[in-house]
Amino acid sequence: MVIKFLEKLSQDFSELLNDKEEYNVIIEVGQEQNKKNFTAHSTVLRYRSSYFNKELTNTILNDDNNKIIAKTNISAQIFEIILKFIYGGIIDIENTDTRTIYDLMIVANELEFEELSEKLENHFIESKSSWLRTHFTFVYHSIFKNNKFQILEKFCNDIIVKHPRIIFESAEFTSLHEFALVSILRREDLQMKESEIWDYLIKWGTTRNPTLPKKLEEWSDENFMALKTTLQQCLPLIRYFHISNSDVMFKIKPYKKILDKQIWNDLKQYLILPDHPVESIILPPRLVLKQELPERVNEPFSIIINEEHSAMISSWIDNRPTSYSSRNNPYEFQLILRGSKDGFAPRTFWDICDRHANTIVVTKVEGTDEIIGGFNPLAWDITKERWMKTNKSFIFSFKGDNIQNSILSRVENENYALWYSPRKDRYGPYFGNNAFMMKSDVSDFTQDMLSRCKTNNKYEKSIRTTEDRFSIIDYENY
Repeated sequence: MVIKFLEKLSQDFSELLNDKEEYNVIIEVGQEQNKKNFTAHSTVLRYRSSYFNKELTNTILNDDNNKIIAKTNISAQIFEIILKFIYGGIIDIENTDTRTIYDLMIVANELEFEELSEKLENHFIESKSSWLRTHFTFVYHSIFKNNKFQILEKFCNDIIVKHPRIIFESAEFTSLHEFALVSILRREDLQMKESEIWDYLIKWGTTRNPTLPKKLEEWSDENFMALKTTLQQCLPLIRYFHISNSDVMFKIKPYKKILDKQIWNDLKQYLILPDHPVESIILPPRLVLKQELPERVNEPFSIIINEEHSAMISSWIDNRPTSYSSRNNPYEFQLILRGSKDGFAPRTFWDICDRHANTIVVTKVEGTDEIIGGFNPLAWDITKERWMKTNKSFIFSFKGDNIQNSILSRVENENYALWYSPRKDRYGPYFGNNAFMMKSDVSDFTQDMLSRCKTNNKYEKSIRTTEDRFSIIDYENY
């Protein structure tokens, strides 16, 4: 028989962290005015962290028989969390803002706490995907600084291959890490013309060689060699044999000196005799996605709610006693799905909203001025088929033009906050036991009046005076 008292062990070691008598390590974190010193024990650090084991091995004792380690790039707030993890094996991020959690993940990776880093990485994918999309460019650039966040890399690249202009047309494209660009170019499903990929590749490479003459006709052989060296990891990933003849002549030919001679000779031959074998490896064409989701460009904010509604909903999210004004709303609502544009089928909801967290569903009830909705802090997950637990979800309704004429109903039974039905072809958003549920047996929420609101013990109260079934005019998801 094995009896484990891990909780007590964690508690005792956490108390050891507060011991100011036996420490022999001082860790200086932060910069200038925000600098702070933490004390620790070399034995704990060595056995809990391979990183600190190496640091301590290479650090000499000072006159007080202490070893001093400086980590100026880590904030005191983050390092305090890390120390509690080292001593007690506990991370409490319940009330921590998302950016701090992200910084914690980066630091955990730097300090070689792989288990913690991977746990936080999965946390972002499962619960913070909306934040990742909102801060996409920042996230994408930061994860490639050390090339260890493979889960986030795949998450980002899955978005980029569908909407490549998010990165290729961003102001930060030319500063993109080489490994990030290579990881994109390796994708078979990158939804972009090969000649356009070539154009951006040349732009990326020439920007990294600022001394190159602006006019191509003034380039020397050394200039072409400099560009070739910069692009050496990327050039083999271009699908040259799937570029049109005109683009080869007008886009590739001017830069033929950066290509291997065999590639260029084979490409010329291929243009004239496409059925004749060549020595070069011909990469297959990139796959064209059959159901590419449309990019959201200049979408109107909403056709159901206005800025006052969104400010009120934001205040409910933050549990404020008074509502934000439309001018000081800390949240920016980004439209994910609109029924009148994307369709009213339940499956459409799951396909588009899958993996999005911290989302708001709003619906307009047919024949009334009622707006009904709900907030889900969790990620919608098309693969899950069970009740989802959270104590932060709520449902609400607005009626009439008076914004104060609203009903807010918070979850009471957190174990039954949301139902992710196995029937994704019939059920869409489902809060509580029919507290607010969207359903259709004919794959159109507007047609068969199966959506409903009912009083139950899962949420505080009903959000409709007329309960049970209703028909939807339109709905949106943010």
